[in-house]
Amino acid sequence: MRPTVLAVLALTLSLAAVTPAQSQPSSPAGALGFYRSPTLRGNAIVFAAEGDLWAVSTEGGLARRLTSHPAQESDPTLSPDGKTVAFTARYEGPVEVYTMPVEGGVPTRRTYESEPSFATTWTPSGDLVYTTQHFATLQDSQLVSLNLKTGERTRVPLSQATEGSYDASGRTLYFVRPAFHNNVTKRYKGGQARKIWKFTEGAKEAQVLTQSYDGESHSPLWWKSRVYFVSDRDGTMNIWSMDETGGDLRQHTMHAGWDVKRPALDAGRLVYQVGVDLWHYDITTSAERLIPITLPSDFDQLREKWATKPMDLLTSAHLHPKGDSVVLTARGRVFVAPAGSGRLLAASRKPGVRYRDVRFMPDGKNLVALSDVSGELEFATLPANGVGDEKPLTSDGKVLRFDGRPSPDGKRIAYTDNDNGVFVLTIATKEQTMIAPNREGGGDMAWSPDSRWIAGSQTASNSFARILLYNVDTKTTTQVTSDRVNSLSASWSPDGKWLYFLSDRNMESVVGAPWGPRQPEPFFDRPMKLYQVALKKGLRSPFKPADELHPDAPEKSEKPEAKSDAAPAASPSASPKATPVPKAVTAVDIDLDGLDLRIYEVPADAGDFNTLSVTAKALYWLATDPGAEGKTHLMVLEVTNKEPKAVKLVEDVTSYEASSDGKKLLVRKKADVYVIDAGTKAVAATDLAKTRIDLSGWT
Repeated sequence: MRPTVLAVLALTLSLAAVTPAQSQPSSPAGALGFYRSPTLRGNAIVFAAEGDLWAVSTEGGLARRLTSHPAQESDPTLSPDGKTVAFTARYEGPVEVYTMPVEGGVPTRRTYESEPSFATTWTPSGDLVYTTQHFATLQDSQLVSLNLKTGERTRVPLSQATEGSYDASGRTLYFVRPAFHNNVTKRYKGGQARKIWKFTEGAKEAQVLTQSYDGESHSPLWWKSRVYFVSDRDGTMNIWSMDETGGDLRQHTMHAGWDVKRPALDAGRLVYQVGVDLWHYDITTSAERLIPITLPSDFDQLREKWATKPMDLLTSAHLHPKGDSVVLTARGRVFVAPAGSGRLLAASRKPGVRYRDVRFMPDGKNLVALSDVSGELEFATLPANGVGDEKPLTSDGKVLRFDGRPSPDGKRIAYTDNDNGVFVLTIATKEQTMIAPNREGGGDMAWSPDSRWIAGSQTASNSFARILLYNVDTKTTTQVTSDRVNSLSASWSPDGKWLYFLSDRNMESVVGAPWGPRQPEPFFDRPMKLYQVALKKGLRSPFKPADELHPDAPEKSEKPEAKSDAAPAASPSASPKATPVPKAVTAVDIDLDGLDLRIYEVPADAGDFNTLSVTAKALYWLATDPGAEGKTHLMVLEVTNKEPKAVKLVEDVTSYEASSDGKKLLVRKKADVYVIDAGTKAVAATDLAKTRIDLSGWT
């Protein structure tokens, strides 16, 4: 496809992605565009492009612009005599139906429904038919016939009717129900799959014609006792036809990959959209051809544009492993901003490439990103200083990937995909292993300090999230928490002895009783608490007060009683064989048997919590106040056995992130970004202001 160019330094929005079909016959002067929603009468075609309406002959050529209003026009449909085009526009704000002469003129507004109305078709006698929900008490689309001379409106007595086409008599209507479900999944066969129906004036009820097929059948067009329509019965949306009773099925077009969209029919000829092109099909001869069209446009949308507030377009912000800088992704472009003095630099420079979910690699010198340079989202690395090209890490993208998280040693990347899988990519071998036990959904992945373990939440079959441990050496999974409550946001202590997480185990309801005039259900405004798991047997919680046996060293061995969280995991009782790790990193050794018996509550009040992080000195998390307008605060709890107490570190924040070394915190407050010390005392507003990253010159 011809790529869409999206940039921040130069936000260039390309009009047209070109399918392979647009290696078309030689065209007259002008430029190629993205052509949509054609309508046909005689040798004239009206279509939508650039948000305007255009006219061209069936032979193609240089199109003529019909509209130029800044608002979008769409859904053109030509009257039976070919002199008037009805369309949908947003001139006054609401989505309403307008008409105008094909030769040009001021559009006339035809509907005032407030609810969106869409130009749909015409009756053989010249009445305009549009689709609206205005006359329904529910979200129920209906067809309404409008006499343009008298203004009289007549509701077609059908529920959920859209996409209509009349036979020559004007008494029989072929229509679609239910309305388009806005699901663009290929080969959709869900409960909202569209069917083609037939309704004859005076009949008691309509009858479905495509009941025998579970997939999509839509866009009916009647001609000479046959109904032409679009269906994906061969895997791609193509033109098919049937007789007036739904029998004698025939396939007419054989496009593969790119779907046929928005067909129009007149006198045995069809025009329709495939990709970004318009095609012509002659029913009598079965001849089809691409219509060569160019636009005499100034393509204003291709002019260089500047975003003066890139933070409004921010999609991710992540902290350098040592807190030295921040990598910002906005509008598909990547920038690195210093936490102190220095200059903002563009880490991505290749035009036409869009990046997402960009993070620092552990070395701090490179970035890992998802790049669409190949046409699919693939993992790649980029130099953090912007000098040098990206290096691909994967080349097999078929499903959207998300948010790669590199291991501390930089050898592996954990990520999720759009099919709810959780994977580990080994960079050296390119091996990708699915580590999730199911595709119910997972995330919150956290690497152990020695890069051998991944802790993350995984949705069980009953929809509750539980914490699982995955060992990259043995490729085995161990359940840490049960599926009777939600547990998430796992985070490792830097020494590898403890795993912390959040869980909604506080069942204190604000509603005092399950009765009353509206019989309210329980409302848990503070469901979350903090928990820790001893990864080795006999560990003493660092929060446990000193006693005569343990006056100064809470980490020393102890065997306290603990309540079981779930049935013991069916997993090995001994730790897997260790992988060699750098000398500076202590190997994380875990007693897998009885993990659920070594879960302890952290001494902090309950609340509405998320995004837990752990450093050697403290725990950090986000807490949201009760109520629809509740603000979110960054909380901190010092790791101490001397009366620990949670403190609001920074109030009213958007998000935060801890650096890998645990010494710095990235804090976002709306459009501002700060890098502060990972302390345990509340940060005053004046002190916070001094740590703000200067992005005032970023455009």
